[in-house]
Amino acid sequence: MPRARSRYAPDRGLTGRMVTTMFLIGLLYVVFVGVLLAALRGSWPIILIITGGMFVAQFWFSDRIAAYGMGAREVTPEQAPELHGTIDRICALADMPKPRVAIAESDVPNAFATGRSEKTALVCATTGLLRRLEPEELEGVLAHEMSHVAHRDVAVMTIASFLGVLAGIITRIALWGGFARSRPGNDPAGILLLLIPLISAVVYAISFLLTRLLSRYRELSADRAAALLTGRPSALVSALTKVSGQMARIPTEDLRKAEPYNAFYFLPAFSAKESLGRMFSTHPTLEQRLDQLSRISTDLSR
Repeated sequence: MPRARSRYAPDRGLTGRMVTTMFLIGLLYVVFVGVLLAALRGSWPIILIITGGMFVAQFWFSDRIAAYGMGAREVTPEQAPELHGTIDRICALADMPKPRVAIAESDVPNAFATGRSEKTALVCATTGLLRRLEPEELEGVLAHEMSHVAHRDVAVMTIASFLGVLAGIITRIALWGGFARSRPGNDPAGILLLLIPLISAVVYAISFLLTRLLSRYRELSADRAAALLTGRPSALVSALTKVSGQMARIPTEDLRKAEPYNAFYFLPAFSAKESLGRMFSTHPTLEQRLDQLSRISTDLSR
């Protein structure tokens, strides 16, 4: 018998966006591979093997690679009793299996979740977050992260980001290596090869926008689900405000190291001067998140 859903509030808007994103990304993927096959007819077995291999590797190993890149170290209940205790309480509230629990040695106050499913899920908090938050604030943050696992949007984001990564690699290879350098200008195949960098750039831009739109909505959805599950949106408000304020005090070098993984984090790591990065952020603004939690708090108090 399949396991029943968790007690996290379902979000049809998130489900719809995930399905739409996966459909559009899949369509882009077919078009992208089709263009490569048309341009490099004699190399179609290699193209299929490479793209298929990269897709499988991205799906099966990207969460482990991300966790490793963010310095996650799995801990036992004896090593981190308070963190495990908080996770246990959330699992009991949500009626879901307990994920693996990890700690990352970083002063950047943050948390993240990875995993293709509930069985492979890992929830991690940084030492900077554990040191700064009160127990109820930490519970709100971890409930937020576990909602990503319950809603399965972590796996969708992993797959959705693959095509953008592949298109970016193809674009850089084409620009740096000169795909069509040896082709005559009036050769149709040569013209098609010249179009590969342009097509790759367009595919990258579209997949980038799709993943950003999904990522911003899923963060609002996770805030809402965590607030409703714990019944304490004020704790999440306090955590967001505190973490955001502390982020400005973190050295820029540390923030830049964390920035490649912003899509996974509870709150993005930006230095005060990075206004362009904020424009293309994976997360909604702090004001949007606080406004939503304020409305939830008002509804719960009625």
